[in-house]
Amino acid sequence: MKKYIPNLITLLNVLCGCVATVFAVSNQLEMAALFVFLGIFFDFFDGLAARVLNVQSELGVQLDSLADMITSGLVPGIVMFQLLGMSTSGGWNASDGAIFSFEGISGLLPFLGFLITLGSAYRLAKFNIDENQVSSFVGLPTPANALLILSLPLILLYQNNDALNGIILNEWFLIFMTVLSTYLLNANIELFALKFKTWNFKDNAVRYIFLIVSAVLLLTLKFLAVPFIIVFYVVASLLSNLGTSKS
Repeated sequence: MKKYIPNLITLLNVLCGCVATVFAVSNQLEMAALFVFLGIFFDFFDGLAARVLNVQSELGVQLDSLADMITSGLVPGIVMFQLLGMSTSGGWNASDGAIFSFEGISGLLPFLGFLITLGSAYRLAKFNIDENQVSSFVGLPTPANALLILSLPLILLYQNNDALNGIILNEWFLIFMTVLSTYLLNANIELFALKFKTWNFKDNAVRYIFLIVSAVLLLTLKFLAVPFIIVFYVVASLLSNLGTSKS
């Protein structure tokens, strides 16, 4: 029976993605974010369970990517769709929760958000056929990208900063974030994975530093910390790669 445990955890990720999709379509982005976070939690532990129980399988690999496609691919695309719609309709409550109009060029702009979903699908397909992405990733992992996109509505809701709100609900900023997100998912950049083969500091210095800095940023900046953590993740990976190549 133990071989079914990791797949059951993965299916919980799928369920969270489905629930998050419903909330995202309803423009309840806080609840969508909550279920995406929960899905990413299950996404981390399904692989861990498979390794601990020694029941890794090809089925588990494929199922994991299908789950990520929903939770970390489809939902971020819908959230960006909603944010782009808000940017063209005057803000979160501009239409009292009603679906915004799709008339004219500006009405088509929200659909640009689904570039994130397309980029996620392409990235996951590449990951499934790449046998080298074990101790590191090539391109930003879809869960990290999902956290980046889902942090935007949470910053709007909880940071209570008019300047930040103005930036996030600016259509050009959202277009930039959509393009940047899609690029990072498939960029030829090697990024370290948070997988510890040993617990000693020497072999995992970049991982320990990343976790410590991330914790400090989250405690001080709350949801605003997430974009900074993603930037730090990319920069730390590049510096680590540079140090490795020189040695």
